[in-house]
Amino acid sequence: MQGTISISFTENYKLILNIKVGVDMKTDGKKLGKQTVKLENPPKIISAYSIVGPKEGDGPLRECFDQILNDDTCGKDSFEKAESEMMFTAITEALSRAKLKETDIDYLFAGDLLNQIISSSFAAREFSIPFFGLYGACSTMSESLSLASIIMDAGCAKYVVAATSSHFSSAERQFRFPLEYGSQRCGTCQWTVTGSGAMVLGHEGNFPEVTYITTGKVKDYGQKDPNNMGAAMVPAAVDTLVSHFKDTGRKPSDYDIIATGDLGKVGKELADKLIQEYGYDIRANHMDCGEAIFNGQLQKTDAGGSGCGCSAVVFTGYLYKKLMRKEIKSVLLVSTGALMSPTSSLQGETIPGIAHAVAIEMK
Repeated sequence: MQGTISISFTENYKLILNIKVGVDMKTDGKKLGKQTVKLENPPKIISAYSIVGPKEGDGPLRECFDQILNDDTCGKDSFEKAESEMMFTAITEALSRAKLKETDIDYLFAGDLLNQIISSSFAAREFSIPFFGLYGACSTMSESLSLASIIMDAGCAKYVVAATSSHFSSAERQFRFPLEYGSQRCGTCQWTVTGSGAMVLGHEGNFPEVTYITTGKVKDYGQKDPNNMGAAMVPAAVDTLVSHFKDTGRKPSDYDIIATGDLGKVGKELADKLIQEYGYDIRANHMDCGEAIFNGQLQKTDAGGSGCGCSAVVFTGYLYKKLMRKEIKSVLLVSTGALMSPTSSLQGETIPGIAHAVAIEMK
């Protein structure tokens, strides 16, 4: 049935979204619909590594992470250098687990939150690997995994690394206030995760496969509060999820876990409610990495975690291991990002959002 649905959603922000429904699924080779790619030669995630800071190591997922830092400076003289060191460590250890050398790797896809993605670039200079530097805000883990998988599926590489990182202290003073300022936090605020995750992709072995990629569109529905990024990212997350289900013909129940990146507690509740307006119910298997990584009340992290490292370490530390143990068979990872900058916020700009979905399945 062809038609147009108009949805008004005004809780915490005004949202008016028009979508066409009932459009026949269009298939053109690997391309499904307008946003999704079905990988014909699905790459396998042959190793993964997660490293987190002390606060993340005190959270509910403490047993899942591969390395927990006692010192979030990593022995460096700045938090920015510490973040780059975390990424270097995550990539090095992921290569070691895959029993590969840096010379075996065809490409490195990586990104972070800092200006000119210096954490990734400075980590990449320590390796002799062709490098693609990426910025998708907190969606960067799914972005790097998406592009790494596409280049593998195209037959352009034998091994590829996808990585990302964030650090509370480096991001806090870039996007918000000096650390010494001691600003008051609100209930919708999220705590940038200190952590880095890296994955090595190959073609051989019994490992989880990347099967579908749904690339998100930038969505902006007028949210201006930089202290409520969960609400700003919800429209992009829902749009990407709906597009994925429409393009592939799949249902939420086809996945054991649908893991959004870092909507946090506030954003997760909004997403669960909004997507029902499109005829999908994800409440039974929806987890949010930002909500899961901290105990909000005990750790005083308000609405939960955020940052590039959030979905990176929750996937590499928690979800990947569940796939490897065959406790679950399928994950839809939907990392979400708020595409803001300190300059745009000070100029009164709204906050655009983006979300990319990657289907990962253990055959």
